[in-house]
Amino acid sequence: MVQQRDSDTGLTRRRVMAAGAAAAGGALLGSAAPAAAQSDPGFDGWFDDVPNYDGVVDRTGQSEVTVEVGVENGDGPYGFGPAAVRVDPGATVVWEWNGQGGSHNVIAEDGSYESELVAEAGHTFSHTFESEGVSTYFCQPHRALGMKGAVVVGGSGGGGGSSVSEPDFGGWFDDVPNYDGTVDERGNSEVTVEVGVENGDGPYGFGPASIRVDPGTTVVWEWNGQGGSHNVIAEDGSYESELVAEAGHTFSHTFESEGVSTYFCQPHRALGMKGAVVVGNVGGGGGGGGDGSGGDGEGAPEESGGSLFVPDGINGWLALVFGGTVGLAVASVLGNEAYIAYRTHASEEEAYVRDKPVDGVEEEAEVELGEEYDPVGTAALVVGYFLLISALWAFMYFVEFIGGPTITG
Repeated sequence: MVQQRDSDTGLTRRRVMAAGAAAAGGALLGSAAPAAAQSDPGFDGWFDDVPNYDGVVDRTGQSEVTVEVGVENGDGPYGFGPAAVRVDPGATVVWEWNGQGGSHNVIAEDGSYESELVAEAGHTFSHTFESEGVSTYFCQPHRALGMKGAVVVGGSGGGGGSSVSEPDFGGWFDDVPNYDGTVDERGNSEVTVEVGVENGDGPYGFGPASIRVDPGTTVVWEWNGQGGSHNVIAEDGSYESELVAEAGHTFSHTFESEGVSTYFCQPHRALGMKGAVVVGNVGGGGGGGGDGSGGDGEGAPEESGGSLFVPDGINGWLALVFGGTVGLAVASVLGNEAYIAYRTHASEEEAYVRDKPVDGVEEEAEVELGEEYDPVGTAALVVGYFLLISALWAFMYFVEFIGGPTITG
């Protein structure tokens, strides 16, 4: 059993009230949510009916860890996020209510701690876990909907391996909203990562964004059909999938040795669609091998000492082509206007010289010049407009390519 020290000492049991609330919650909110694909063997089926459980998130190395109360979990905001966390002995877990899903509470399965039943956003309840073990807990009104969680203290149980600190990804996840720590999937020979999960402003994320696996584990990326076409490309070029939009499509890669492999979706990299696979007990600075080897990898980008700008990925190239085309179009139109102005000025100067009277010279009959057809200027104008239209077309294609809104909706 895990020994805990409660930081909220004035709380009392509300078993009778909670039981009534559970019945009312079941009647109002519907049937239980569907079961998760497979619970970790260390939890003895505790997470079988918890859709948002996706492994143990490593929070070791932190003295205080926050768990959100009221996250999406199947059919509504009836979950804890993350559902399972690993902490060091002596760490304090703070549950923070987000105001979604009505009233919630936090009750330890073994009765060692219990919070109030609260609906207010911003309310917190904290608990300090002193010794190693696994503590499971639930929300009484929504337990039937799978609102359950667990705190794994130290290296025993629930996560398939010893406690390891979070790797230093060097800012890789700074623009990835759905990154919430590395999920410990050690002990599994095959691990699935969903492609197209919610990530900030749309389905442009990998879920989980970061996982830890054992050497020799096969990671399977599975498309859910959301967000348009996606692919999986290792940052060091060691593996790459097709660009696919079809739901159910899969791509797999086996990571043989320890290291950290970062990857991304090329069309949506700018939207933060990035992930990582941590292989083995890598912590702190980590490594960079695409196959988990910690090496540089054949496809690793080289540092360039020159000042020549080279776009990074398809987004950069499209931006360069679009900007260059617009620049050429503007230059063509302005050049054509300058050419027409020059021709006009030359004609006026010629007319002035021709019309100026000269003594002793018989004036010849004047021929009035009208507007002449200018093939060069007309051709330049046509080319300019063509380039401008091409640039607009490329821009619309680029917007549609990254899965965003188009002019046609």
